[in-house]
Amino acid sequence: MRRVRRRLKLPVGYPPAAAFASAPDQKRAEVLRTVRAGDAAVGKLCRRNGQGRKDSGKTPKLSCPRNCTDFKFRGSVLPHFPSGLARTASIVATMKRVAALPPKSRASFANGQYVRGTYAPSDQAKEITKSRSFTRPSRVMARFSVTKGPDTNYLLLRGFSFRLGNGGERSEILTQSAPVHFARTPEQMLAFLRARIPGPSGKPDVEMVERFSAANPETLHQASYIAAHPPAASFASTTYWGVHAFPAINSKGETRFIKFKVTPAGEQPTQPWTTPSAQPIDLLHDLESRIAARDMRFSVMALPDRLGDPVMDVTIQWPGEDGREAVRLGTIVITGIEANDAIDEPVFNPATLAEGIGHPPDEMFAARSTAYAISQARRR
Repeated sequence: MRRVRRRLKLPVGYPPAAAFASAPDQKRAEVLRTVRAGDAAVGKLCRRNGQGRKDSGKTPKLSCPRNCTDFKFRGSVLPHFPSGLARTASIVATMKRVAALPPKSRASFANGQYVRGTYAPSDQAKEITKSRSFTRPSRVMARFSVTKGPDTNYLLLRGFSFRLGNGGERSEILTQSAPVHFARTPEQMLAFLRARIPGPSGKPDVEMVERFSAANPETLHQASYIAAHPPAASFASTTYWGVHAFPAINSKGETRFIKFKVTPAGEQPTQPWTTPSAQPIDLLHDLESRIAARDMRFSVMALPDRLGDPVMDVTIQWPGEDGREAVRLGTIVITGIEANDAIDEPVFNPATLAEGIGHPPDEMFAARSTAYAISQARRR
């Protein structure tokens, strides 16, 4: 980790995720103060590199930690990744092996469609974050996706990724139709996937999966949630969750953890899929119909934390999270389809966050950010 810090020139006071690993709940205030100090230092560095000004068309310097995993890939040349990332690369490769995906496909949420739209902030957004990506109107680039995730009984897990903001003030948020992830740490995620690698019969070893699940019961939380809350029959009527806890700084300089939640605005409830036979093409065809009818609006919500909420574990929900009062940050309106093959840049990367929203402290976020960069490189 030290080698990575030196190479990326992180400013003093900007701690890596590991700095939060042993922070108990009674030190939450201290943790948040550290995040706030680090975010301010990052903001100064970004401004020196031109990120605080209007986009000049120049490529930002990689000395800015907010761009440390926002690699630009050109041709078949792979970027030089920092050392010690073999485990994350193994996760990407194993995900594709479990799902029987070709080498240049996405490792997760492989079936999807890019869309465009607009974002309008609410009056309450500044109470949660000073991030201009959430407090100012902007165009939206987004992607709806679907996957047959491991151990979900083939119920379809949905994904909704979106980019808000302009120029150097962009945030890219990844959400899904379950409020928890299926692994707490990268090591556990890799073990989870390896236990599900198909054998000679084309299917995983059931006994191996059962032994792993018994020893790691938290890895079943996502599958249990999906089984109890079957996804709706449309992307437009699905509720999406961000599984990570983001430190957010508001306009008064106050800092607290939040989770993102994206809910349909004005959408009438629809029947969920009741059988595992639903195919991704059904959802994508419905998506096109909804957009043509101008029938897709979403409220971007923030769930503020409470004392004792588990901000380090992405496999468990916050107490009462399903019904917890949320603050509306703004509204996304989907206005059109974007051709998938016309998107010429690697989107999305969860490490791209405008000043005012910090990186979550859990281990999975750091690994996920790197995994997206590796996966994007291999698709070029």
